[in-house]
Amino acid sequence: MRSEINMLRRPHTGPAVWKGPEQVDSGEGVLRLSPAQIDELDAALHRVHERSIPLLKVTSGDFPLPTPTGELRHVADVLENGRGFVLVKGIPVERYNLAAASTVFWGAGRHLGTPVSQNASGHMLGHARDTGRSLTDPATRGYQTRESLPFHSDGSDVLGLLCLRAARSGGRSALVSSAAVHNAVLERRPDLVERLYRTHFFDRREEHAPGDLPYAALPLASRSRRGLSMRYNRCYLESAQRFPDVPRLDPADVELFDLVDALAESPEFRLDVDFEAGDLLFVNNHTVLHSRTGFEDFAEPDPGRHVLRLWLTLGHGRGGISPRDVIATQNSARLRGFRHCR
Repeated sequence: MRSEINMLRRPHTGPAVWKGPEQVDSGEGVLRLSPAQIDELDAALHRVHERSIPLLKVTSGDFPLPTPTGELRHVADVLENGRGFVLVKGIPVERYNLAAASTVFWGAGRHLGTPVSQNASGHMLGHARDTGRSLTDPATRGYQTRESLPFHSDGSDVLGLLCLRAARSGGRSALVSSAAVHNAVLERRPDLVERLYRTHFFDRREEHAPGDLPYAALPLASRSRRGLSMRYNRCYLESAQRFPDVPRLDPADVELFDLVDALAESPEFRLDVDFEAGDLLFVNNHTVLHSRTGFEDFAEPDPGRHVLRLWLTLGHGRGGISPRDVIATQNSARLRGFRHCR
């Protein structure tokens, strides 16, 4: 038992441990598409259109990218074994309609992994935009609102976001290394670090199958041969308290959440990302937390901020926390049939 506790108290090392200012100075993590690579995207898009392949049936073989394939292999390696995020810039979304942009996004994602359902309705390709809903509604997810979303992780191996249109103001993204936050908790409050590995309770936000519990029980952090896996969403941790059979949060839990939030928001750790139209962001949910500021759209009839959203499972996966432990509706969603959410 003592050896296990000592292991939990060891700081993490390696490329997944980084601080925001270091990433800005290095210029790493950004891939700018060349004109030749964009031509290959267009050619792959034309191929799918010519063969009338339904979006959800498009595979990497249906969407060949001879030159970018090498880049995408590098992206996959960075996501799993490196810093855990890559920003791809230069996708010409201004000349694509929604169907074309969706196909480009899906096709590129299929070179990295397998899409999985994002909610109980079986949506495989989601749309992050303001629907007028609020997180005060327990059946609402953050991507359906214009509200500020504090640092959190999603329920898949990898999150993909393609910006089609930016907001009039706000909507800025930020990233932080989960391992760096973990190490800072260990350094500043060693009495709290073991609490990261205890069972906590996440609200499923009304997306559980009939007969299933409306919350998931899992640790915030776990270790495997691949390193640290961390799942965190304070909104869901706190809203799970609405269920009488969920244990009440201890004062020390609140202290831990406060510290994680403060560290993630700190300029010492946070990396701000200018997420603009044509930007494609991939994030490993095991190793990177992400956030978004609140935003304001232009007045109607402007269509407003619109971001396409993919959840991907990597081919070899990662030990530790499974995405199915976070949102257990993936299997129930399969019973309802996968859909492209519009």
